[in-house]
Amino acid sequence: MKLTKDESMLAVLYGDGTRCGLINALEKMWMVLQEDEQELRQMTEGFLLKLENMTDDEFREAAKG
Repeated sequence: MKLTKDESMLAVLYGDGTRCGLINALEKMWMVLQEDEQELRQMTEGFLLKLENMTDDEFREAAKG
């Protein structure tokens, strides 16, 4: 499974190198998004679903690019 450019950018900005850490950080970020940030909200929701359905090994491989 590959990450999109946008997902890779979110992983760099919010991640700590682990799948669980990235999920936690994205959930916190998502909770403070404003109404006018719908595109980021939708992208984050999709990425969270993708991360939750990955294993840690799959995440490490995807994060390598």
